[in-house]
Amino acid sequence: MEPVYYLAVDIGASSGRHMLAHMENGKLVLEEIYRFQNGAKRVNGHLVWDIDHLFSEVVNGMKACREQGKIPKTMGIDTWGVDYVLLDGDGKRISDCMCYRDERTKGIEEQIESILSPKDLYERTGIQKQSFNTICQLMADRMDRKDALERASHLLMVPDYLTFLLTGTYHQEYTNATTTQLVDAKTCTWDLDLIRKLHLPEKLFGELSMPGTVAGTLKMEIQKETGFDCTVILPATHDTGSAVMAVPAEGDDNLYISSGTWSLFGCELKTPCTKEQARLLNFTNEGGYDRRYRFLKNIMGLWMIQNLKKECEAGYDFPGRTGKEDYSFANLCSRAEEETISSIVPCNDDRFLAPASMIQEVQSACRESAQEVPVTPWALARVIYCSLAVCYRQAADQIEDLTGKHFDEIHVVGGGSNAVYLNELTARETGRKVSAGPGEATAIGNIGAQMIADHAVADLASFRRCVRASFEIRTYLPGGKEE
Repeated sequence: MEPVYYLAVDIGASSGRHMLAHMENGKLVLEEIYRFQNGAKRVNGHLVWDIDHLFSEVVNGMKACREQGKIPKTMGIDTWGVDYVLLDGDGKRISDCMCYRDERTKGIEEQIESILSPKDLYERTGIQKQSFNTICQLMADRMDRKDALERASHLLMVPDYLTFLLTGTYHQEYTNATTTQLVDAKTCTWDLDLIRKLHLPEKLFGELSMPGTVAGTLKMEIQKETGFDCTVILPATHDTGSAVMAVPAEGDDNLYISSGTWSLFGCELKTPCTKEQARLLNFTNEGGYDRRYRFLKNIMGLWMIQNLKKECEAGYDFPGRTGKEDYSFANLCSRAEEETISSIVPCNDDRFLAPASMIQEVQSACRESAQEVPVTPWALARVIYCSLAVCYRQAADQIEDLTGKHFDEIHVVGGGSNAVYLNELTARETGRKVSAGPGEATAIGNIGAQMIADHAVADLASFRRCVRASFEIRTYLPGGKEE
């Protein structure tokens, strides 16, 4: 019997990939079918996404499935949050798809605060204050793209738009919609009163679709181009929402880290936590599968190590440098473990967001706090890894204080789950068991929503049991050693 295939199209800010999955001997088998590049471009003075290129690559990856004779029964698309397109009544795009990193939102937060205080906005939406949230982008549209905003009949987030191009159907998926900072955290619907206060066109905000919704089948022209038809299902279209679906946890009281360039550290809640202290600590309540809330904090993550590696490979002039060193992540990890330096820096400080030199910024932070200054790549790596573990402990303690829950285990998913030394440090620093894996959590979670919608698995708990059985999960005891 031919396997039943499910296709996850997982698109990030720098690249995208098509991942196929099927069941084999009771386990989920995952394979990469296609990969492509992504990136914002400067057009007319603004950073924009080449959304036409993205869609062409979505179709190219589907063609690759046909060429390999692996036709998916269903497929779903997930991407980053906050960015959107505006369409006219005929479904034609009437403006560029702006990138969240564009400078046009500078000063917009102050305009919003003149209408609604940060405290009131957080109580309503549960979403952390960030200048690139959709709420700020739409307010910027009122200033520099007012004509497009008034002409628009539809607002679709990036994955919703790509789904529309495949199926011709309009959907606003819930998990990605929550990143707009315009969704009522308690009702899980658009906050129309807030939208009116901001003088945004109410017609753009329709009924929200939950993950698992069937969007439709492929349009005839897409069928002709790809050589097949399939059902398109909305996963948790926000990539972190999909990643959290793949957390192989038992029960509901578990901490997780979606670990990559950024570390999204949080837990799942059945009701939002919109306390003032949660706002002040910069926690957010993003929408999750099954109307759960991803109560999390954004921590710097492996960004600092990535920058250290990049500078080292570019020839940074360390004392005694020979030019023959191995600066792979694996070697940085293993050599860091041999170091003894105990200095700690505040990883989440804005100074580490985009410094001219990460090496010099870490050294300066140590110097300013009268700690030992790391002077080798390995000492720098140890300082960064140890500092991340301290950030994780602080976030875990804050979550326990805010939720009144106790958590014995931390699940690490995503690419960072392979960082053995960091996992050991996290277990040791937090005093909690750490379970690491799977690494391809976003694609797996995307597929999970499809499988539940297809009745291949019963529910989220059943899918997570399947994930535990299908992928290697490495365990680190509170003392820091692997089990």
